[in-house]
Amino acid sequence: MTAVTKCAALAALVAASLSGAATAEIRDYEFRLVDNAVRMGDGVIVAVRLIDKRTGKAVPDAVIFARRIDMAPDDMATMTAPLEPLPASEPGLYRYRTNLVMAGGWRLSLAAKIQGETGTLESRLVLKVLE
Repeated sequence: MTAVTKCAALAALVAASLSGAATAEIRDYEFRLVDNAVRMGDGVIVAVRLIDKRTGKAVPDAVIFARRIDMAPDDMATMTAPLEPLPASEPGLYRYRTNLVMAGGWRLSLAAKIQGETGTLESRLVLKVLE
């Protein structure tokens, strides 16, 4: 093997290892509720952070294309409330205004695309709504 061939082989190996280390999978991300409990009422803000589980850092600029909040944890999945997206106050924070008319368990379901990743992140988070 010539020195040029060895150098090219080494460069290819380094490039492959670096690209593999930087690649994440959709399961490396998760949404987390900012507050697990909120007060019942109109204008309630429900916030989630999108986290890279490998680093613990917030992930900005995800495209959340499906969202729903319902009372499935209390066996009332047909009881839903509107979710109005609000501007982010910090990177990786996703906020929604809603009208939670009943105390109990509510499920927030989200589906998102993450910049640079393939696949869809789907999440179902349960929060407690207090009177």
